[in-house]
Amino acid sequence: MELNKRTVLWIVFAISLIVLWNNWMVANGKQSLFSAAPPAKVAQQQPAKPNDVPAAAQAGAAAVPGGPGAGPAGAAPATQRVTITTDIVKVDIDTLGGVIKRLELLKFPDHFDKTKNQVLFDVGGPNTYLGQTGLIGQTPAGVLPNHQTPFTVRGGAPTRDANGNVQLVLDAEQGGVRLTKTFTFKKGDYTIGLRHDVTNLTAAPVQPSLYLQLQHDGNKPANDSWFMSSYTGPTLYTSEDKYQKLTFEEIEEGSAQHSTKANNGWIAISQHFFVSAFIPADKAQRDIFTKKIATNLYAIGTVQPLGTVAPGATVSTDSRLYSGPQDEKTLETITPGLELVKDYGMLTILAKPIFWVMDQLHAMLGNWGWTIVALTILIKLAFFPLSAAGYRSMAKMRVVTPKMQAIRERYKNDPQKMQQATMELYKTEKINPLGGCLPILVQMPVFFALYWVLQSSVEMRGAPWIGWITDLTQPDPYYVLPIIYAISMYITTKLNPQPADPVQAKMMLFMPLAFSVIFVFFPSGLVLYWVVNNILSIAQQWVITKKFESGAAK
Repeated sequence: MELNKRTVLWIVFAISLIVLWNNWMVANGKQSLFSAAPPAKVAQQQPAKPNDVPAAAQAGAAAVPGGPGAGPAGAAPATQRVTITTDIVKVDIDTLGGVIKRLELLKFPDHFDKTKNQVLFDVGGPNTYLGQTGLIGQTPAGVLPNHQTPFTVRGGAPTRDANGNVQLVLDAEQGGVRLTKTFTFKKGDYTIGLRHDVTNLTAAPVQPSLYLQLQHDGNKPANDSWFMSSYTGPTLYTSEDKYQKLTFEEIEEGSAQHSTKANNGWIAISQHFFVSAFIPADKAQRDIFTKKIATNLYAIGTVQPLGTVAPGATVSTDSRLYSGPQDEKTLETITPGLELVKDYGMLTILAKPIFWVMDQLHAMLGNWGWTIVALTILIKLAFFPLSAAGYRSMAKMRVVTPKMQAIRERYKNDPQKMQQATMELYKTEKINPLGGCLPILVQMPVFFALYWVLQSSVEMRGAPWIGWITDLTQPDPYYVLPIIYAISMYITTKLNPQPADPVQAKMMLFMPLAFSVIFVFFPSGLVLYWVVNNILSIAQQWVITKKFESGAAK
């Protein structure tokens, strides 16, 4: 039975690695190992109109010669960038197309260079990330204004409205239609208001459609690694099909399956800790598309028919762009389903309550590191009866170890009698040989749920604990916590009953080293949880073991 207990521990270790691998696959948009393939009820082909969305040869490039927006003899049209700065964002909008070409988050430092800010939208270098809108359709006078059409800044500069909000109004006329884009920026708000006014200047009715499109390259994030892999890709939500997560690889291969029609929801590009989502007008019918724009460049967007616009008439529609952190409480207030981009994987049922408890603790403690310590204590108290029973069982095993050694010596040539005698000893001493495994088995789901909380919570991004731990979502830079963990595991191993088999004994000593090496790559907040848990377990196990040993001595 001693061998069986060790075997169970190794099985738990192996299952843990399999579950971590599965979670990594799911986080990167791959199919879960434990679920069937997604139903084929949603269309795989692109809807009718996305191919009509104009695409330049390169993201954000000037219009092709002779194409929409081209000047005389195909010359590149004049362009300028208008910069809007609030207390939390800095946004560059190009008058060529009214494209959002750069968006900087002023409250979040860059992952690598803390002297710089996190940048979402950007163009140039190895990455492309753009927000584009425009009209699909044409008249005898030509195609309608789109994201390659030159716009002019009304009034020459951004203005402030009566509420103190910054507004940028861009106008363009093309194909006999005037398109006015009004961007509205509010203090302390990552949501950008975006109104499109379409005026028919021709003598005949027109039927334009409005597209909202996000472009992104297919590159992996610079900070991506095997142990700390994160998802970057297109996501969307509709009330009918709920949250859907795609990959650039699926778009490249033409195998992306997703909702193609809706009158609600949103489309987005999600990445580690951040998201940019276009939220079209609610109750407005639209097509949803994903497509390859160029080599290593992809798009997700919507196309919304605006109906028939009579000569001289104007039709208006409001939409929003949220581009900022995946703050769960904030996302819940913006639009239904947007909080789902903070993806906890298949352990959401545990992870969400854990984060809620941590949020309450943080409100009192003000430090996420000490919040993790307090959470560990609460979890330990919650499982105290179960873990105490397990440690009592292990303490009994340790006390009767000499008797077990005697049985092994007596029946070393008769394994069957050895097993019978061992079971009789367990029955007499009222020992559950697998009792010591229960605390580990019970804590594994909590461990994985906390892993995803730390992986997904932007609230803890850049959050320090003490001294050398300056970011609880990143690995310990000096490996202090993994070393302490290895020491605590070694002490735990010594407190446990020692296996008679020398090979098993060496394997049990190897386990702390194996786990500590893995923990070198894990978020320091997760290792902190396990270290505190081990220290509390050692104290509890030591007291129970001494109690039984002193009782046995009497």
